[in-house]
Amino acid sequence: MATTPLPLSPQTAHPVYVIGAGPGGLAVAAALRARGVRAVVLEKSDAVGASWRAHYDRLRLHTTRRLSALPGLRIPRSSGRWVARADVVRYLEKYAEKHELEIVTGVEVFRVERAGADWVLHATGGRRLTGRAVVVATGYNHTPRLPDWPGRDAYKGRLDHARTYRNPEPYTGKDVLVVGIGNTGAEIAADLADGGAARVRLAVRTVPHIVKRTTAGWPAQRSGILVRRLPTGLVDRLGALAARVGTPDLSAYGLPRPDKGLATRQREGAIPVQDVGLIDAVRAGKVEIVAAVEGFEDGEVVLADGTRITPDAVIAATGYRRALEPLVGHLDVLDGRGHPVVQGARCPREAPGLYFTGFTNPISGMFRELAIDAEKIARRIAR
Repeated sequence: MATTPLPLSPQTAHPVYVIGAGPGGLAVAAALRARGVRAVVLEKSDAVGASWRAHYDRLRLHTTRRLSALPGLRIPRSSGRWVARADVVRYLEKYAEKHELEIVTGVEVFRVERAGADWVLHATGGRRLTGRAVVVATGYNHTPRLPDWPGRDAYKGRLDHARTYRNPEPYTGKDVLVVGIGNTGAEIAADLADGGAARVRLAVRTVPHIVKRTTAGWPAQRSGILVRRLPTGLVDRLGALAARVGTPDLSAYGLPRPDKGLATRQREGAIPVQDVGLIDAVRAGKVEIVAAVEGFEDGEVVLADGTRITPDAVIAATGYRRALEPLVGHLDVLDGRGHPVVQGARCPREAPGLYFTGFTNPISGMFRELAIDAEKIARRIAR
């Protein structure tokens, strides 16, 4: 998809390059275009919203439609309060079309380098692209992370990462182990239990905070927005109180209350799990909680408590890496975890003109924060 851009900003002949045509990249490009700054979006796949196209069928935004719109276009009311994966894809397509974004697909950027006051992007086909600024929006869930479990390579059963999971049909009548109880693992386990798997077990290393998506019509996202700037200790206490009132104690099923507070865990990088069926599935015995996976041996899965099980399939909902090292690792702009040292409208001290968006997973909602960041980045660049 490519459209005719607005006239170039008089400040420079070079465009701003946005790497990634997901919601974050599209939002930044639209906000820049609204300010008369030419933005060219580079996308390695063949369409916008590539990650959303690849997600499992059951997925819906965990944030409300009204609080998930990107700058300049509301999500249609027909999408409902909790927007389905396919509707998110259609919205992103419509967003790019409405804002007449200049998007070049099939181009992967491998390395970004400073060149005086400009930036040079090394991309597919030997391209060397020069821009006045660069916005990296390659996504929080970029490269699937599969733990290097002992014996993994010799395991003969089916072993998939959650990225390849679409629906329960291939697992009908099978014994399935889901590894990881983040939002993805919890929802896939519930999906399998509802979709005909013979047995579903969910391997848990660290017990998460589980919250209701809505309570008396009040969405959890709004609570996340209200408390995001409060002191950690206060939010931990409020979260514990809300959990006692709003969610059942699942200790008897292997899911005790977490030993760390909600905000403390969030600052460590773990957001709460929104319940979209897991609690009922666990209480009904449709999803069994088991210990974390330690490795594979003699065709069996070895758990942390010494138990050995023989599922027909293992689905690893073990998260993703940002995979930014090849792109910008040489610029000293990443921390020890491989995350940008700053993002939003702030540039790393060593790299003026280099921006990052979408590399956190906030309790206030990813789309909402992407929209806010987009406006801030665009204002900063347009200045």
